[in-house]
Amino acid sequence: MTDATQPDPRRTLLDAPQSRYQWAAIGVTVMLCALDGFDVLAVTYAAPGFLQEWGLSNAELGLALSMGLVGMALGSFFLAPLADVIGRRNMIFACLLVMAAGMTATAFCGSLATLAGWRLVTGLGIGAMISIIVPLAAEYSNARRRDFAVGLMAVGYPIGGTFGGLAAAQLLVAYDWRAIFIFGGVIAVVILPLVIRWMPEPVGYLIDNPKPDTLEKVNRFLTRCGHAPVNALPPPSPRSGAVPITEILGAGNRGRTLHITALYSLAFTTIYFFLTWSPKLVTDLGFSAATSTLVAVTRDMVGIFGGLLLGWAAHYLGLKRLVVPVVAGMGLALILFGRLPADIVQLRGAAALAGLCLYGSAVGLYAVLARSFDTHVRATGTGFVIGMGRIASAIAPLLGGYLFSIGWDRAEVTSALGMGAIVAALLLVLFPVRPIGVH
Repeated sequence: MTDATQPDPRRTLLDAPQSRYQWAAIGVTVMLCALDGFDVLAVTYAAPGFLQEWGLSNAELGLALSMGLVGMALGSFFLAPLADVIGRRNMIFACLLVMAAGMTATAFCGSLATLAGWRLVTGLGIGAMISIIVPLAAEYSNARRRDFAVGLMAVGYPIGGTFGGLAAAQLLVAYDWRAIFIFGGVIAVVILPLVIRWMPEPVGYLIDNPKPDTLEKVNRFLTRCGHAPVNALPPPSPRSGAVPITEILGAGNRGRTLHITALYSLAFTTIYFFLTWSPKLVTDLGFSAATSTLVAVTRDMVGIFGGLLLGWAAHYLGLKRLVVPVVAGMGLALILFGRLPADIVQLRGAAALAGLCLYGSAVGLYAVLARSFDTHVRATGTGFVIGMGRIASAIAPLLGGYLFSIGWDRAEVTSALGMGAIVAALLLVLFPVRPIGVH
């Protein structure tokens, strides 16, 4: 039932102050992103253990680091679009179950082949989930706090990395590397009840996918946010009639989709090379695995601050104006990190600078991405861009391992991979970032 005289619930939620219920829903997306951060970095914390146990080479280690990223790409491409059909919430359930199974099974691997297989499975769940929670964080928020909400979601990644690193360090004292993955599987199961309680379908999705009980669900959401219920809903957004993936690559959207895909992929090539290889870069200078973890935790703790700062400041200073220099700064920070001597103080300082820019870049690019597609294709469009970024991310550690294997030194490899972010910043200058609105 529709009625043009009724207030549009989407506009009501955009214009009103943000309620506690909305903040709670966004808080769950932070936890889900933290689980992603823990899982991606867990394999780097565990790497010294299975590297020694199985006698792997650098090239084989690159394969182990990449398979989870390959799974994430496949999940973003093939599973995330289902969220535009069956609902965001249902897909989150499925993703968490896949992640819990994959992480737990990884703990019982006895070879590189089985490890790679289960990392691929875990990545399927993570890739789809991240593609869904980016639009969810935006759709739960009002206009004033939307960039901050997406930023808050994104800093879940370094939060998961930081606390995951601290937990991994403690687990490795008493157990071997397998305990890290068992811990991750348990956390995935623990989050499921929070999704049931605090993550409803967002109002924009409900309106664009009407069913007999849509009005009831929209009014339940409005009531929980402290707003009056409505008697009727606005009509769904206009659609082209094409399936979502065809629509985002159709004549009207193709240029925009490919533009943001290119800059996102280049930036995340730099991001994931640094995330996956920085512990090894530190240990190659003669430091212990514990010291390399300390450097990574420094990077992630400063990254939390950088991500929150960018998300907060975007409303006041402009999103694009902030993201461009931060993305370029990330590339320069990686180049600097690769040229420093074996001095732990300098390395931690460079890691802190890299974390500030790295997670600031991730927050900013997620916020840009959340504005780039209409509601009815948002999970599909986000999944496509993130999927392409995951492919680039999967190539990054492999490329790093290959360049090291043919004799490139630390400075040469980090300079080559750092250039991805600098080119991404130049592409972002030319990308038109959409304003926040009902679409």
